[in-house]
Amino acid sequence: MRIRGISVCGLLLPALLLGALAAHAAPMTKLNIQIKTQAGRPVDRASVIVRFVEGHSVVKLGKAIRTTFELRTNQEGEAKVPAIPQGKIRIQVIAKGYQTFGQVFDVTEEEIGFPIVLRELGTRHASPPRFNPVESGAPPQ
Repeated sequence: MRIRGISVCGLLLPALLLGALAAHAAPMTKLNIQIKTQAGRPVDRASVIVRFVEGHSVVKLGKAIRTTFELRTNQEGEAKVPAIPQGKIRIQVIAKGYQTFGQVFDVTEEEIGFPIVLRELGTRHASPPRFNPVESGAPPQ
């Protein structure tokens, strides 16, 4: 059937293909990130940055998706990320008085939790006590 020189099949086929691609969108996942200290206490108001770094969208015809979320943890040390495309994501955690955490994870599940333990500053780089030969009773050299 033709309508003013354009066939209906010529319009219908691309519309059906785009509809099928949209229905087959990239799978999404929800993240629940728990931030705690080495002693097991939750870290309040830590800055959590979640960045989608690798994966492809069928809807965008194979172009890479760039999605970033910047959140703060609540009093229980939790940050909940809404739906993000599955693939490789980078989680970065910054909190005052703690070492910055950053790691890339491969996410393939619908919902996943990430327990992250932060190190306090000063505990990792503390120098051992110096050996003093005079105090130990060793003969001086």
